[in-house]
Amino acid sequence: MESKVQNFKQELARVFDDNLRTKQWHNYVDYVIIGFIVLSTVEVFLSTYDVIVLQYGKILHFVDILTTIFFTIEVTLRIWCADISDEKYKGFKGRVRYCCSFYGLIDIISTYPFYLNFFMPMPYAALKAFRIARLLRVFRYMKAFNVLSRAIRSKKDEMVVSLQFLTIITLILSFVLFFVEHEAQPEVYDNGWISVVWAFAQYIGDPGNFADTPPITFVGRIIATIIGILGIAIFAVPAGLIGSAFTEVMESDEKADLIKTNIERLKKSFKHIQCRYTKYIIAPKFVSVADIQAKQRISLEEIFDAIDNSENFRLRNLATTRPIEEHPEDKLVVETFYKNRDYGCCINRNSKVTIVSTSSVSEAATGQFAYYLAKIGGFNFVSKEIEVNPDSPVTYYTINNVDACPNLRPFLDDIKQFAVDKNSWVIFILSASGGQEPVYPTLFHYIYGAKKGDSGYTADNLTIIDTDSFDKMYCDLSDTLKEKYGFESDKHRFHDGTTLKNVARFVDGGKVCNAFTIRIAWSVTCWDFRYLEVAKHMAEKMNKHFANIDNMPISKELTKRMLGEDFGFEYYKE
Repeated sequence: MESKVQNFKQELARVFDDNLRTKQWHNYVDYVIIGFIVLSTVEVFLSTYDVIVLQYGKILHFVDILTTIFFTIEVTLRIWCADISDEKYKGFKGRVRYCCSFYGLIDIISTYPFYLNFFMPMPYAALKAFRIARLLRVFRYMKAFNVLSRAIRSKKDEMVVSLQFLTIITLILSFVLFFVEHEAQPEVYDNGWISVVWAFAQYIGDPGNFADTPPITFVGRIIATIIGILGIAIFAVPAGLIGSAFTEVMESDEKADLIKTNIERLKKSFKHIQCRYTKYIIAPKFVSVADIQAKQRISLEEIFDAIDNSENFRLRNLATTRPIEEHPEDKLVVETFYKNRDYGCCINRNSKVTIVSTSSVSEAATGQFAYYLAKIGGFNFVSKEIEVNPDSPVTYYTINNVDACPNLRPFLDDIKQFAVDKNSWVIFILSASGGQEPVYPTLFHYIYGAKKGDSGYTADNLTIIDTDSFDKMYCDLSDTLKEKYGFESDKHRFHDGTTLKNVARFVDGGKVCNAFTIRIAWSVTCWDFRYLEVAKHMAEKMNKHFANIDNMPISKELTKRMLGEDFGFEYYKE
């Protein structure tokens, strides 16, 4: 029930997004709201004619009641779902904050005062004045007004500074004016307030003649001239600032539209391909920047802007996947990934096995390999795809402080929901033999809590409970990989697993569930064309020994091309 209410609120939030440029059915509701605003305004206007009121008063009254009821429901629903559109409107205080916002205040004063008339008589003119304010609600749908308001906000600091400067100069001049005019006409300029009022009144043309005290001295008239010039500056400076800001906002919008277009073009670069070894239809693990430039006609700067403003792309240098002694050349590529969490991705497939990639954000190709390993095997999947602070990256594999990153705790919590008992298996996928790491003779390294060099299962504090199932899986998979590809495997031959900072210990590996790491050489995950077939063999052996499944059901998305939707991970459902 709660989820249905939440889904309904989210639908309402989409309805009230005030965006007329999308091609959603929700836009029809926007046009209905605009229609009622126009209808209400016409009704108020026609009610100013006594002749029309005498002849059509009942119809106008019906329109008045109808529009009021409509706007009451609409405004109430807007307030209710305000927290979906913006986190700051959550809770009672958040709703009050929304009601005090510009559009929220207009909604309130143009709708609810009607009901006050039932409790306290209100002047008819006041009620009509409140209702005509509904016309201001059209501004939320007008791009021009939105641009203007953004331009003013962007230059508000500069305008405040200029206003402060003009105020201080005017005060100084008005006091000088008092001293010179007090001598000439003491009965007129009998205190400083008179000169201050006269000076500031000149800026608005003194419409009420409340400052009809012109200076008569030579110095006074010079000051009056200066104030007249400043009066021009009061309007010229803000107008210039707003004009430049208006241009900047328009250019910014044009750039934002271009970035959106380029993001869509990037998606088109990740059209699904068919693996020749498994016949599965998959998204490419990466596409070279040069290839995108050549096919999509996008400049390097436009590619970078699109990546920076997208939640599903990142830039990689494949030189980091080669051992440093090979002196690899830089090769920039773009990766795409599936995101449904603040930290990255979590998919629940109700499996006993969970595949976790703690370093997708920093290791090229690792996230995609782990993703398809989980998808082929029907396993749960958790992956860190987002770095909160790129300048200070935090690894989720070796954990020094759970609170070091705001996304780390929910990342661990999502893993723990799958690590429920001794029949649960959490498998961490990392890369090896690239960058600063040495080249090892084995390509698959298994780490489960023992010391470096200890390939047995007698060490204290192992992160696996069912060592028998693990050993059978290890032997079965190792034999298959060696027989088919010549890939050697090892257990703790080159890596130590005793550190208490290992992520496996933070998800209760060895206490509640089974958890271990497989570090796979980049030569397999990144550079071997058979990597998907390798992932398939891994999924088969894990299902056989950990989930007692001999015949894996394969996702339809791997076997059937979704015409028109076969780009990256955007349309993946399973």
